[in-house]
Order: sequence, then structure tokens, then C-alpha cells
Amino acid sequence: MSTIQTNHNTITGNTTALQEGLNRQIAGWSVLYTKLHNFHWYVKGPHFFTLHAKFEELYNLATANMDEVAERLLTIGGRPAATMTEQLRLSPIQEAEGQFSAEQMVEQVVADLNMMLSVIRQGIDEAGESEDKATEDMLIGFTAALDKEIWMLNAFLGK
Repeated sequence: MSTIQTNHNTITGNTTALQEGLNRQIAGWSVLYTKLHNFHWYVKGPHFFTLHAKFEELYNLATANMDEVAERLLTIGGRPAATMTEQLRLSPIQEAEGQFSAEQMVEQVVADLNMMLSVIRQGIDEAGESEDKATEDMLIGFTAALDKEIWMLNAFLGK
């Protein structure tokens, strides 16, 4: 068991698991960021304008989340995964390979956001076990935004 002291928090418990979980999120957001750019650049068809803008919105969200998690990880004494090799190894998200229809792109984004939700919920549990309320709160905030994005994308798909 380890203890980390931050300005407002004493974090105890398995901080290694928490730090590894946060790095998995950083890696996931990084790969998703690149995948969303792929979709943003290559989307075609009658929904081009809608999806082109939505994918940009989502890759900006991925960047903001990745940065927030990395800064929190640094705050609690961790080291963010900062190379492509490391991020690809740790990521729960797979790169986009091949060509996809606009609908297939949206389906993949929904699956990826659901995967990130799963990783985030695991991080919430790890933060709770470490008594790290600040990290727990940050991650809970992510879940509401992702739930809404998933709902909207599923509505686009008619689901």
C-alpha cells in the first residue's frame, strides 16, 4: 500500500492500479483521437456535413479528456503514456483500418465510446479504492458527457 500527498488530498491504497488505469485512458483517448480524425477526413455521403463536424467535435473532446487525465496523473505522481508505441500497446481502442461507410464509422465510434466508458468506470472504482475523490469526481464527470454522446449517435443510427 502506498500513500501520495497532493495539495488537497491524501491518496492511499493501490495507487499503481489507479495510475495504470489512467494511462489506459490516456492511450484510449489518443488512439480514438486519431481514429476520429480518420473518420473526419474520409466520411462521404449525404451525412458528410453533419458527421464531418461531429467527428471534429468528438476528437476535440478526446483531446480535452486526454489532457485532463494526463495532468491528473502527473498531479498524483504518475507518468502519462506519451509515445505512440506505448499508447497503442495500452489502448483499449483499435485503430481504424480500411474503408468504412458513414454508418459504420458512427457504429465504431459508439462502440469505442462505450469501451471508454467501461475503462472510465473501472478508473472510478480504482480512484474510490485509493480514496482519491478528485480523480473519482473528474471521471464521473466524463461519464455524463459520454452517455449523452452515445445516446445522440445511436439516435443518428435510428437505434
